[in-house]
Amino acid sequence: MADIEKLRRNLEDNGFATSYFETAEEAARYLDGKLDGKTIGIGGSMTAQQMGLDKLLPSHNTVHWHWLGGTAQDAAKAQVYISSVNGLAETGEIVNIDGTGNRVVGTICGHEALYLLVGVNKIAPDYDQALWRARNIAAPKNAQRLKRKTPCAEKGDRCYNCNSPERICRALTVLWKKPNGIPYAEVILINQELGL
Repeated sequence: MADIEKLRRNLEDNGFATSYFETAEEAARYLDGKLDGKTIGIGGSMTAQQMGLDKLLPSHNTVHWHWLGGTAQDAAKAQVYISSVNGLAETGEIVNIDGTGNRVVGTICGHEALYLLVGVNKIAPDYDQALWRARNIAAPKNAQRLKRKTPCAEKGDRCYNCNSPERICRALTVLWKKPNGIPYAEVILINQELGL
């Protein structure tokens, strides 16, 4: 069981605002109420989709999400960026792995605000275990979901650090502190298992 209070303290010490919700529905309502009349970019995020943000946010914002027919380039220029994470350490480090780089870049710079969505299944006790989770749980599951021909997708048990042309883990970011290039960043913690 994750120590949510410790995690929030460490994230806040690292410059991130935090919020905590029992359900994805409550978190989605919170974001929907906070964001109005904005351009919003969303990275490839099963968590955002499971929260129903694809239905809520476009009614009163301009949403750029490649899953809704938008482009990664438009998402990169949005005022607000929303992403889930692959691993979050109770010690405060945020880990993401990406294939094209759009998602990891979106969490570093160029936006007025960043919102990171985290289900409790993404939380690990420390950085090493958060990184392990991103590489050995999230990446293989995403490769399977995308039907990639990689050892991790075929076997589904771990990262093989492969040389497959269909490899999806090509870029890694670790946010140790809130990036200077983003004025506001918030980690939204949700007491449900969400995403991969």
